[in-house]
Amino acid sequence: MATIFHLALASEWAAAEASGAYTTSTLGRSLAEEGFIHASRADQWTAVRDRFYADVAEPLVLLEIDTDLLDVPVVEEPPAPGVEETFPHIYGRLPASAVVKAIPLSPGTTTAAPRPAAPAVATAPAATAAPAASARPGESFSRTYFREMFFNVLVVSLALVICTAGLGIGMAIGGDRAPGISGLVGLALGVVVAVLVYRRRHPRKA
Repeated sequence: MATIFHLALASEWAAAEASGAYTTSTLGRSLAEEGFIHASRADQWTAVRDRFYADVAEPLVLLEIDTDLLDVPVVEEPPAPGVEETFPHIYGRLPASAVVKAIPLSPGTTTAAPRPAAPAVATAPAATAAPAASARPGESFSRTYFREMFFNVLVVSLALVICTAGLGIGMAIGGDRAPGISGLVGLALGVVVAVLVYRRRHPRKA
């Protein structure tokens, strides 16, 4: 669909709606006198309004015309000899059914006609590489690997020491069940301590 615009007196547009066709060429000129109906593109109608309709006290309407609904030709040409800019001219009657919208304009209105919004283009966020766990700036991969391996060995050793200590305490107390219970308690404490130490070094990220 190609859309063009025409400024009309509100009274003349009301008469066109009643009769079914609009036959005014421009302000003070009929289609029969001019031979065509003046129209504008979306970027032109405000300048036409300022130049030719600034002193018009009567209410105006901006007609939004779908050229696909016209049964007469639309020609892009200069409005007068010596003018380089071209305007769409409708060579025939303008059916009221081809006007898809009539926008009332108060005197002095120069607001641009609504234009279809450009489709939004979704852009994917740039992918960022996840940093190596506990990597330090400038540290090589091998050094990071061995440092983490040494830390994990220390955590496991700590858990075993606590478990062994619990087992030793149970044996010192004596009894049939004391070593087993103390060993289990020591193992549980060792696991808890190991988990706490590990999480302190590797906090969870939200």
